[in-house]
Amino acid sequence: MMKRNIILILFSILSIGVTRAQVGQFPEMNVPDHTPMMNSTWEAIDKMMYKVTYEGNKKVYTPTYPPALKSLENKIVELPGYLIPLNSGRTHSTFMLSVLPVMQCMFCGTNGIPPMVEIFMKNGSVKFTEEPIKVKGKMKFNPEPLKGNAEIQIIDAVLLK
Repeated sequence: MMKRNIILILFSILSIGVTRAQVGQFPEMNVPDHTPMMNSTWEAIDKMMYKVTYEGNKKVYTPTYPPALKSLENKIVELPGYLIPLNSGRTHSTFMLSVLPVMQCMFCGTNGIPPMVEIFMKNGSVKFTEEPIKVKGKMKFNPEPLKGNAEIQIIDAVLLK
């Protein structure tokens, strides 16, 4: 048993060393960076919390909206971000918008899930892109997020150039 633990520890140390060597050894590996999308609207969205209650043995998470976020309800907002598709396809009339690109999702666990909102386009659809986009529409809070859809939504959205 002790021999097995020593082997696991050595393997872990070697893995970390190899990973660090590869990162430093291959600078030409173009790791995509992202444009920061955080603005005052995203900061308000990021403050949303969940109240935890119990129904029997089941935990129920209910979104709570702080005053800074609540003040944006039913207001027209502009929100930059990265398109996160909900369905397969090239164009999307309903999608999630994130402050981080989907390609960086593997890092979500290090500091929580990035803020996201659900977008409902007013007319037409948006072609998928890994580049940031900006939408403008009315912010709504989903009254029953446990029945599906995101807690925060932008409805009647239009794509801004």
